[in-house]
Amino acid sequence: MSGTQANNPLHGVTLERMLTELVEHYGWDELGQEIPIRCFQHEPSVASSLKFLRRTPWARERVESLYLYVLRSRRR
Repeated sequence: MSGTQANNPLHGVTLERMLTELVEHYGWDELGQEIPIRCFQHEPSVASSLKFLRRTPWARERVESLYLYVLRSRRR
């Protein structure tokens, strides 16, 4: 494992796991307010959201950023 990956909190974390943990933490309604994208606001599901996030880099970056924020806040 390279040194940079050892310090990367996202290393080995799947997009599905990030999304699932965010839904558990916020619920779909609040997640849709934090990241206002249609797949979180209208008939949300993990499967449809993953499909959108995998082909939409800016949205995936927002999910990763929010996931890191939640991780940091849990450590406090």
